[in-house]
Amino acid sequence: MIQNYSIMQNGSDTMKIKYELLKKCGKARYGKLITNHGTFETPMFMPVGTQATVKTLSPEELKEMHSAVVLANTYHLWLRPGEDVVAHAGGLHSFMNYDGPILTDSGGYQVFSLAKNKKKDIVEEGVHFKNHLSGEKLFLTPELSIQIQNKLNSDIAMSFDECPAASATHEYMKNSVERTLRWAKRGKEVHSNPNQSLFGIIQGGPYEDLRKYSAIETVKMDFDGYSIGGVANDGESKEDMYHAMDYSLPYVPEDKPRYLMGVGDPIDIIEGVMRGIDMFDCVLPTRLARHGHAYTREGKINLRNAKYKEDFTPIEKDCDCYACKHYTKAYIRHLMVSSETFGSRLLSIHNIRFLIRLVEELRVAIQENTLEDYREAFLKKYLGDSYEGNLSS
Repeated sequence: MIQNYSIMQNGSDTMKIKYELLKKCGKARYGKLITNHGTFETPMFMPVGTQATVKTLSPEELKEMHSAVVLANTYHLWLRPGEDVVAHAGGLHSFMNYDGPILTDSGGYQVFSLAKNKKKDIVEEGVHFKNHLSGEKLFLTPELSIQIQNKLNSDIAMSFDECPAASATHEYMKNSVERTLRWAKRGKEVHSNPNQSLFGIIQGGPYEDLRKYSAIETVKMDFDGYSIGGVANDGESKEDMYHAMDYSLPYVPEDKPRYLMGVGDPIDIIEGVMRGIDMFDCVLPTRLARHGHAYTREGKINLRNAKYKEDFTPIEKDCDCYACKHYTKAYIRHLMVSSETFGSRLLSIHNIRFLIRLVEELRVAIQENTLEDYREAFLKKYLGDSYEGNLSS
């Protein structure tokens, strides 16, 4: 297993990320991502550390789970503590004491999601909106988003894009795609951190022609990697998500990493890998944990349920995570119903490790040309009687 956490020092040894495709099984890809903070296998799941921390977990715990890239959020870090504070600390790696690679999103999704039901004004220059914490009027542009990320000094920065609702009309979505392309070009022009890679984002909603157009035009700008956006918005169906990948990925170069943004459901990860995605992220594993839910091979379970009150078995008997090796469902249920934060910590550890184990197994299946069999066996067990097959068709 490629898990190299050695850190290259600033100077001549630093570089932008590199991707190497090592094996294919159908459209699925096994490869490695080479960064200034180690070399890691793909496909990978990336835990989300919105405010420079994965909720309730330490960097050491993430490392123990074999986490590679961790996400941090540009919008939230811009508001507090501010990009200059992070820069003065030596960048995000020093600030949050994480020696693996870090990806920062652009803040675009947060602008559009947190401004929901509030006034926001999209203009050619950027977006006017209100600070969700204070109500202060803010203005975020493609240039400012990239400049903030330059100062945060993440390994991977994301282009600033518009995130329209899945229900947007074709006409609106076309104008939005054109705007996102112009914003991507403007952001790329001001990107000035030589050791930071910049990813472009493909949009287009559920429309095949717009996804194709967005992919082709984004690739023309020659980004270091490519992301498929707009698949985790409210109202987006599973079918729309899968179609977005099918419509976009044929036009993305094979020597660059492919990232499906905001997706962390186990089934969607498998379906994404089947279609050629390398990188996934989502807040779902820690959000579910805070509500008492755990991933298992037989589907999600709610440990708040009374039936676990005297269940003295681990969440999953074959899981190698800290929670499963040391604690029982009964104890974790007790913590959750008692509102003890240690319960959500244990469930967060389990859920993140569950998804990382999933991608580890998918990597093996790609290498052994057994991916279809793995998918079938996993879904039959995970979905049980509701499994009908043919999700990928």
